[in-house]
This record gives sequence, structure tokens and C-alpha cells, in this order.
Amino acid sequence: MDIISEKSLNLCKKEPVMNDIILPGLSIGPHTAQYPIIQGGMGVGISLSGLSSAVAEQGGIGVISAVGIGMLEETGKKQNITKANQTALAREIRAAREKTDGIIGCNIMVALSDYFGLVSTALDEKIDILFLGAGLPLHFPKTVTPEQIKFGHTRFVPIISSARALDLIFKYWDRKYKTIPDAVVVEGPMAGGHLGFKPSQIHDPAYSLESLLEEVLSMADSWAQTYGRDIPVIAAGGIYTGADIHRMISMGASGVQMGTRFVATAECDADIQFKKSYIQAEKDDITIINSPVGLPGRAIQNRFLLQAAAGARHPFSCPWKCLKTCDFRTSPYCIARALTNARYGDVENGFVFAGENAWRVDSIITVKELFSALRSEYIDAVFSASETSAAYV
Repeated sequence: MDIISEKSLNLCKKEPVMNDIILPGLSIGPHTAQYPIIQGGMGVGISLSGLSSAVAEQGGIGVISAVGIGMLEETGKKQNITKANQTALAREIRAAREKTDGIIGCNIMVALSDYFGLVSTALDEKIDILFLGAGLPLHFPKTVTPEQIKFGHTRFVPIISSARALDLIFKYWDRKYKTIPDAVVVEGPMAGGHLGFKPSQIHDPAYSLESLLEEVLSMADSWAQTYGRDIPVIAAGGIYTGADIHRMISMGASGVQMGTRFVATAECDADIQFKKSYIQAEKDDITIINSPVGLPGRAIQNRFLLQAAAGARHPFSCPWKCLKTCDFRTSPYCIARALTNARYGDVENGFVFAGENAWRVDSIITVKELFSALRSEYIDAVFSASETSAAYV
């Protein structure tokens, strides 16, 4: 039985008809999660087997971030990071599988130079869901067949930032693979990390998650009618509370993707100092940076970022060209190294990506406690909406 707040229990006693309110499930292809909550893939090394398995065990969809995880197992000797990334990804998927029978996904950035190799590894490990963002997932390794895309165990979910991107992807898949993706995540500009928006669009109401969601739902519905099946649309970027989940589902979303709130959990794979950066952050500390890879990003302001903004250069040798768009010859710092340093707690020689609401985090709790809180917040939002509607009857 869901754990709900005392306030909700009292309201349930007054309104018995509301007793059965629970968060709906979320189905993506043959995979059905108890709750419509996807934990966002966060790199480098923030969401690995520890966090993803804990989320999956609670009934959500846990997601391993594939980016740069080979750097987390440096031996002191020069190594092939591309190969190390694939080895580490296979190990993390297997480790997650040992901890849970729940749904495990993998987030792979299309812009990664080793995108094909990571996709092949995830498919070989029979990952449940592949979340593909930071580019249009149009192409796959040559070993991937249209039949595997259509009927294989792994389901494919693009992460997009516009209805136009959805249409481009679906048209290409329809033509080349004779199918379409199993779901889409629409990520708004309040997300953490790299953003698929121009700086001028980030705070423009026309590009708010609510506006984007409405447009994407309309486009997805058109394709759903063509193929005669549902296309779940998952809302992401700035989702923080159960009330946010209720609002997105009320608008037509099938679920949500959340990152920020999962960072401040005991099971998150990052160092405690990384997590404390969220707890210590003030609202004004959440800032937009110019990433070396040519995209704006949202992070927590610190001395490292201030120095970079002032033109200071942190000398480095490129361990491997991780992102296709990065020119390491002119970059002020190695973003893979900076994020890896922060993941290990050395935030003075790196920085912390975070969503717009990171400053609201005030404690570290378990994933189980977080799910309990989200359920309570969702139920309270349902009752609040019901009372508001009743007032206008």
C-alpha cells in the first residue's frame, strides 16, 4: 500500500471515493513500471548501478548514464578510454541486474564519439530501454537490424526538445526501419546539464516545458493514429515534486523524467561532496554556463566556473575526444575531466551540473523515502485539484 501523508489520510476519510488514488503506471513497449517516474541519466558517473537499481526496485525506471564512465576506473596507465567505456557500461548494467528485477535503462548521447560502441554494448547486455539524446538518433551500428528495433527486448526512446525534432526522427524511422520509437522524452529548458536550447530561449515562455509538451503531444498523437498504437510522452526538465508529476499527467504526459531530486539520495553514485553542493546551493547559485562542447548548460556556480568565465584556461591533454562537437585545442578545460573530478568530490577542480530547482534540496534521503514523498505530494495535488474543481461547481 502506498504511504501517504496524514493530511491525505484525513481527506480520504472524508471522501471515501478518493481512497484508490495512486500514481499510474508507465508502459514503454513490453516494459511496464509501477510508477510513471524515470530517473534521468546523469553523468559523469552520477547515475550508475547504485542509483538506477534503487529506483527500479521502488517501481520507477532507473537509468545508467553511459558517458565517460571508463574514466572512473583509471589505472594510472594510459588506456583506451573508448574500450574502457564499453567495459564499464557492461559491468554497470550487470551490477544493476544483480540488485533488482525492475526496469533498467541506459542514457547514451548521440553526440558521443563512441555512440555506436556504447549502443552495441547496451544491446548486447539486453538493456530494457535506451534513452538517446544530445542529437537525433537516426542511425545505429550496422549489426542492429530493423527487426531488432521493432521486436527486440530493448526499446528505444529519443530525448527531444521540440515537436519538430520528434517529426524528423519519426519520419526517418518510418522510412528506414518501418517503425517508430516506443516513446519520447520532451526535455524543457529548466533541466540540468547540457540544454538543447539557445540561451535566449531558456527563459522564454514560448519554450517552457508546458508549451513544448502541448506541441509534442499533438505531434505524437498524429503518429499514434498512423501506427495505431500509443506513443507515451514523458515530460522532463524542472520536475521536482509530486504536484509537478500530477500537473504533467493532467496535461496528457504519460510520465516524467527527474534528475535533480535523485542526486540528493543515499544511493546516488556520486561522492557526498557532490551531493552537498546541492544542499549548500542558494537560488542565485544556479547558473547557465557556456560549455566547451558548444552548448549552454545549467550548473551550480563555483570558483572553477568563475575562473573559466573570466578566461582562465585549465591546461589538459584530451584523454579521448568524448564529444564530436568539442575542439580540445581551444577549450578552456576538459569537461569530461572536470565532471569526473566533481563526481569524486573534488568540486574545486570541477563543477556540478544541476537542474533549476537544485537549490530546493535541503537533505539527503533514501530513494525509498523519495518515492514515498512523491506519492504523498501527488495525492495531495489530486485532492487540491478536486477541491478547486468542486468550488467552481
